[in-house]
Amino acid sequence: MDDPGPPSAADPTPADEEEGDRWVLVPAREVQGADAPKVFHWEDLQQELARLWSLSAALQAGRERKADLAARLDSALEARRTFLQQENELAEMRRRLQGHSDHMGDLKMCTKIMSDDVGDQREQLAVKIRNLAVAGKTLGAARCKLEEANMLLSGENGHGRLKNLEQKLRMRLQHMITQVAHVYPVRPLDEQSPAVKRGLTSLPILGGAESVLPNGPQNRPLAILGMQLSKLSVKKTGYFTDKTEFQKSSTVLGYSAHAVSLIASYLNVPLRYPLRIGGSRSYILDHAPSVERSSITSVVSSVPSSTSMKTMEFPLFFYGPETTRSSYAIFLLNKDTEQLLDYIGSESLGQRHVLANLKQLTRIIQSQQYISS
Repeated sequence: MDDPGPPSAADPTPADEEEGDRWVLVPAREVQGADAPKVFHWEDLQQELARLWSLSAALQAGRERKADLAARLDSALEARRTFLQQENELAEMRRRLQGHSDHMGDLKMCTKIMSDDVGDQREQLAVKIRNLAVAGKTLGAARCKLEEANMLLSGENGHGRLKNLEQKLRMRLQHMITQVAHVYPVRPLDEQSPAVKRGLTSLPILGGAESVLPNGPQNRPLAILGMQLSKLSVKKTGYFTDKTEFQKSSTVLGYSAHAVSLIASYLNVPLRYPLRIGGSRSYILDHAPSVERSSITSVVSSVPSSTSMKTMEFPLFFYGPETTRSSYAIFLLNKDTEQLLDYIGSESLGQRHVLANLKQLTRIIQSQQYISS
């Protein structure tokens, strides 16, 4: 009767096939005891196979436990890694929280400092508000006083009265200067009265007359009380020349100087070049003759340098063959007339137009615009 053999000799089950798939062939030299294999008798083979089968089952169970332990160990390691990551994140959050805490501390300190500053500024603002209130009251009182002053000025004794007084004063000045213009009338030579014209028939009119009406019809010459100021050249002056021309021109200059002096006194204007009235023998004073050297070069050569800073008198009349000093006196008289024109806000007609400037002066003062200005 044949021996059925050990259970391992039966047909392999699917589990055995899977177990066989996991077998690995290794060289004989790597197997311990392969060079001296152990020989079993047939009777002991079944027992040995059973023992090997139990060892294989125990090994399989150990492998399963090992796999289970490996899985549990991997799970524990993964949990450990997660824990470490969370701990690092928690440390980072703690660091950030500490930074925020420090920042909040700084903000609290700044807030405290700013609160102290705000308190100081509030006190200063309160002081300023009190000062502003006092200033407002002072301003209100000043405004009330100003309104009262405006009421006083606008009343019958105020600014209106002052304007009326100024207008009356100007009218009075205009009347007085009009009287001067009537006493010393300056008119074109062709508008003189018939009596004056008959008196002029014997008086030769020399060429180059200074006193003409600028921009007038054909530059008509001007005359004062029918007498004209002529420009005498050196060639026509001498010891044997007719003295009538000298006397007429001296009289014209005396009239003009007296009229300028009266108008200056009425206007209360101190003349730059004072006048010493003496009729046809009047003089004009110059405190600094050297100032006008650029305007009249012919006079400078005749004035000594040692007396340039002294007060000198220049005659407003002609005498002898020398007319330089008289010409300079006429120039200074015209400067006085220009000063009066500038005082009333008008411009001069020129440096060689004595009578024309005088007529311009009286004409402007007699106009209605002078009163209303």
